[in-house]
Amino acid sequence: MQDIMGAGDIAFPNLGIYLNNVPKSFSVFGFEIALYGVFIATGMLLGIYLASKMAPKNGVVGDEIWDFWIYAIVLGVIGARIYYVIFRWDQYKDNPLQIFNLRAGGLAIYGGLIVGFTVLFIFCHIKKINSLDFADSVVPGIALGQALGRWGNFTNREVFGEYTDNLLAMRLPEEAVRASDISESIAAHITDGINYIQVHPTFLYESLWNLTLMFILIWWTKHKHFPGQVMTFYFIGYGIGRFWIEAIRTDVLYLWNTHIAASQVVCIAIVILAVVLNIIFIKRKRKDTVKTEEVK
Repeated sequence: MQDIMGAGDIAFPNLGIYLNNVPKSFSVFGFEIALYGVFIATGMLLGIYLASKMAPKNGVVGDEIWDFWIYAIVLGVIGARIYYVIFRWDQYKDNPLQIFNLRAGGLAIYGGLIVGFTVLFIFCHIKKINSLDFADSVVPGIALGQALGRWGNFTNREVFGEYTDNLLAMRLPEEAVRASDISESIAAHITDGINYIQVHPTFLYESLWNLTLMFILIWWTKHKHFPGQVMTFYFIGYGIGRFWIEAIRTDVLYLWNTHIAASQVVCIAIVILAVVLNIIFIKRKRKDTVKTEEVK
């Protein structure tokens, strides 16, 4: 495989894959459309569709899912952007208008999840819908949306990990990535005669992890023992996967003035919360079962 890569090329050398001139965007009637946004939008739409199909299995009306997403998407994107900007303020403080440039990337899924689930519980309270059954319907679609959305990071040449030579190792031209994302470990492997970095394709790891999680959640919907169990399994599954993937990424968002990864802290908190909720729901289910038997 060649040592000098074109500016738009991407390669997976150990798989024998070399992609020439992978675009970041395409033009329609003179208007430039970023593939990053296309992948995210496609992921959202397919995620909503899947959630609407999962709704009847949880005793939820499918149309309610579509009504909910109108609010969740808009506010979720805002939350995802705010979360990212908060932990990357140095990048925006000298040019605040760039905060609104979503086409350049910069959405943190945890911000979207926090706002999205807040909207969910408020929406269900207003509509008088069982919020736990509703959440069980939504989470497989969220996992699908995340799996597809990560491919926007692929076209943007971002969200990659440290140097590796494993089977899935990915090569990117050095000029195509942000200098701040090139760690010392990666830089140490940039030798004379080559113009690329070789890294973990963490976007791909997370995409495959979320896709697998989606299938597990769909399967478990048929076997869940109480409302909210699918939701807690999503939190646990996503939290565990994101924690180990975050450990090898180079574009980590840190807590202020520390070297503690913000996302890993959130991962731990989410997993603990999900386990606690699961225990509470199990105990509640047992109490309801005992009361039912006593009535009989």
